[in-house]
Amino acid sequence: MTLHSAPQRTHLHSVRKGSGAPLVLIHGIGHHWRAWEPVIDLLAEHHDVIAIDLPGFGRSPAPAENRGMPSAVEALAAYFAENGLDRPHVAGNSLGGAIALELAAAGHARSATALSPAGFCTPAQVRRALSILRGHRVGAFTPTPLLKVFYRTGFGKAFSFGWLVRDPGVLTAERALADTLALRGGKGFGAVARHGRNYAFTVRPEVPVTIAWGSRDRIFLPVQAGVARDRLPDARHVTLDGCGHVPMSDDPALVAGVILRTTQR
Repeated sequence: MTLHSAPQRTHLHSVRKGSGAPLVLIHGIGHHWRAWEPVIDLLAEHHDVIAIDLPGFGRSPAPAENRGMPSAVEALAAYFAENGLDRPHVAGNSLGGAIALELAAAGHARSATALSPAGFCTPAQVRRALSILRGHRVGAFTPTPLLKVFYRTGFGKAFSFGWLVRDPGVLTAERALADTLALRGGKGFGAVARHGRNYAFTVRPEVPVTIAWGSRDRIFLPVQAGVARDRLPDARHVTLDGCGHVPMSDDPALVAGVILRTTQR
């Protein structure tokens, strides 16, 4: 897979592949653009695919001020304008799913696909999810040489990624380490987590929207899909059978198909 990497004036790192209508991919808290690696080739057959690192994650520096969701939406809208992306399609996972929905509601996107998006939790469910993710981040500070050995074992990958994907065995040791180092280095984690405690998605985009939820999501439990269905009755709602919270690794073909059906509406 050949990808072109470039710094941006808004200081968002991205990789890009394919041709066609632009499609921007947005990862979740503590992750990086490689969350989308399993589906990029499939999507690039139909779209100019741009996978970004959110501010404060991956290779994108943290913003001087982080006001939560408004800051994320403003950063993405500026990135779109600076790169000639006129209302691109957007797809996001977890935090990225909520950002995709907010971009669509603000008129910055022509369609949105949200995979297990944030914003549909009760306060108790938010606390539970953030507690799990903070625990993962503490583990990410294990010395790198130990992590390299740990991720050569099935137990190591299952221990660290079993909350996120159905079958951690699909992750290579290199990918598991890269994701862990991205979580360790995510300087935006604390601010995003603080603002996320009180975040709820409450508006209705006027563009095609798909909400897709993994049936085996252990971070944002599938019951939250019902809340999303009630709040967004005009959206297309899909269950990703057998998938966990980060479904791109669990079933790339299924996830790519869901996104493409949205962009083609």
